Amino acid sequence: MDTSERQFYEKLKKRLEESSEWPTDYLFKFILPSHEASIEKLKNIFDEEGATINTRFSSKGKYTSVTIRLGLDTPEQVVQKYKEVGYQIEGVISL
Repeated sequence: MDTSERQFYEKLKKRLEESSEWPTDYLFKFILPSHEASIEKLKNIFDEEGATINTRFSSKGKYTSVTIRLGLDTPEQVVQKYKEVGYQIEGVISL
């Protein structure tokens, strides 16, 4: 992980600590190319933990929007999920 990426995750963690009470239900949003394997990989990262997962295809079907609600205990868990998704799924955009 490079310095800018490390700083980004440190700032995210700090903002989460300041803006939310923990534990909390956290809402993740991602956009990724509409490849079934990538969508399934994303779902699998969260599915084992009882997350609510909703998908919506773009008007031309080229991209998929995925919204995931998951109960987490700490901001560190949120950061870890974002890292896991970023490392495992090519072309994903985290919102």
